[in-house]
Amino acid sequence: MTNEKPRRRGGDGEQLTVPPADFASYYGRPVLKPPVWKYDIAGYLFTGGLAAGSALIGAGAQLTGRPGLRKVGRWTALGGVAASTYLLVHDLGRPARFHHMLRVAKVTSPMSVGTWILGAFGPLAGVAAVAELAPLLPQHGVLGLARRIALPIGNVAGLAAAATAPALATYTGVLLADTAVPSWHDAYPSLPFVFAGSALAAASGVGLIAAPAAETAPLRRLALAAAAVEFGGGHQLERQGLTSEPYKHGRSGRLVKAGRALLAVGTVTALLSRRSRVLSAISGAALVASSVATRFGVFEAGRVSARDPKYTVVPQRERLRSTTQP
Repeated sequence: MTNEKPRRRGGDGEQLTVPPADFASYYGRPVLKPPVWKYDIAGYLFTGGLAAGSALIGAGAQLTGRPGLRKVGRWTALGGVAASTYLLVHDLGRPARFHHMLRVAKVTSPMSVGTWILGAFGPLAGVAAVAELAPLLPQHGVLGLARRIALPIGNVAGLAAAATAPALATYTGVLLADTAVPSWHDAYPSLPFVFAGSALAAASGVGLIAAPAAETAPLRRLALAAAAVEFGGGHQLERQGLTSEPYKHGRSGRLVKAGRALLAVGTVTALLSRRSRVLSAISGAALVASSVATRFGVFEAGRVSARDPKYTVVPQRERLRSTTQP
């Protein structure tokens, strides 16, 4: 809804009030076609970020000599990328469509780039995780040889997966911002930061729950850094004008606010947990839940803005007015 100023006709002082525009389109249809993506994609946003953050944690644990945390990071990365691939393929409808996207590499298309990132990250994360099974193999014979070479190969794969993890964690923000959906498109400067912070928070949460308490000290600092990045990006998300409304109101707004509240609780509890398994578990659960709420909230906000014509019409009018005024 917009408020038009009253107009004067002639010099007799008569005023005609123009009724507020309701932005109804022909046949009551939205100006934009709402995204055809189902909630599988919201889950894909979360699991892909979790996989990326976990790969980074696994590589960090590898370099700092924390085998328990390394194992958790690697297996979580594999589980996350497997789940995200399934959700993406399920939303596409046919597995062949995912394969067809790999036949073309188009650097100007976030979807194409993201498919290749996912295709590269998945096998690397798989090799790194499977290498953790090497101690279960016999020490002699062919399997003994596999046991000796598995860990070095896993270390190389783990570092390579971590190298692609930042792109995996943030490209989905670029993907959403590349659409015409108002609340996603206008958030292009901040969505990658929100998603990066959310990915690190979720991965830190899983580590706090599953890794040995003696090895989780870096996760507390990482959770604090993740909160700073996500809160900073979220602050900018709410300053993008009219199209920020879905992030603050309605069901999508409640999800985003819940994500921030859980992130704050999880971060504070992580800093206080030290070696307490109970507090670490509470903190980890809050951090994981915050990431889920944030991803689903952002996804829902885009759907809301696509359904309501005002989020498309009003910004267009404002941009037109700004270019025509002297």
